[in-house]
Amino acid sequence: MKQRRVGSTDLSISEIGFGCGGNAGLMVSGEYAEQLRVVERGLECGISYFDNAPDYGAGAAEVNLGRVLKELNADPVINTKVEIRAENLDDIAGHIERSVEESLRRLKRDTIDIVQIHNGPVAAKPVMEGKYYATLYAEDYHRQGGVLEGVDAILRRGKARHAGFVCRGNDIDEVRQLLDTGLFHMINVPYTLLNPSAGYPHSSGIGVKPDYGNVINVAKAAGCAVAVFSPLAGGVLTDAILRGQQTHPLARTKNIEALEAKGVLHKAREFQALAARENIELVELAYRFILSNTAVTTLLGGITSAEQLAAAAAASTAGPLPHNLLTDIETIWHH
Repeated sequence: MKQRRVGSTDLSISEIGFGCGGNAGLMVSGEYAEQLRVVERGLECGISYFDNAPDYGAGAAEVNLGRVLKELNADPVINTKVEIRAENLDDIAGHIERSVEESLRRLKRDTIDIVQIHNGPVAAKPVMEGKYYATLYAEDYHRQGGVLEGVDAILRRGKARHAGFVCRGNDIDEVRQLLDTGLFHMINVPYTLLNPSAGYPHSSGIGVKPDYGNVINVAKAAGCAVAVFSPLAGGVLTDAILRGQQTHPLARTKNIEALEAKGVLHKAREFQALAARENIELVELAYRFILSNTAVTTLLGGITSAEQLAAAAAASTAGPLPHNLLTDIETIWHH
């Protein structure tokens, strides 16, 4: 599997990463033997990057990945995250340090290659209740005792080699401010056939929301790597969902009727028809579209099974989409 450099760092990682989140379900609730088998096969295929978080199964995904990697005596590049909730706002910096220490214990490691803030920065102060962590007031990144202070501490103390954060859309100004600090070397952002605004500078004319503001190219200019999460738009860009089926028993259940009512599946079916014309699977079209953008470092496949792993590896092997197919994709966006 092809490897790509992580921004301006000395790390290189596989262009397909192994997503350990709840959407896929394997590392959260799968059987240990199956976790071991699929992770081992992923390593054999050349996957060298695993994306995790404490929120994935309330720490279960970190525990399971740590146990599997120890069994396999494997040492890939690992990313995990810190979720900041309302209860942490009085001591964000301290919470970041404590969260990373807990992740290190679960993962059975002395240091983590990349630690990301799971909250996306936003200009307006969000209402943070209960377990909410999707966004965080940008000022809470920059203020005394805030995110920057906590991230600097884990880097100085060797608990993490590099740091990053997640982009949630409509946040390009706040993202630029964080990249300007020079503290961050990896962002996670969606970039899909259904919403290409993170890497397609003319997306304002195609009516997609939220707007990710061409952030992939902004990150590249700042020497920051880009990991694309939810590359299949939460499973929408799969033949199974478009047939009205679920993708896998372990995967998070999709409300297909609600997706149909929103009109989400209509555009996905256009891409499915384009893939069929080229005699490839929709998943391959979706993955190769992402990998055709050289500013993308890795896409995080939500790997549930060896079959899904094989499909991801095949997309990497097949390489970028030809120019004429990218043009056909643009045509679908604009009509």
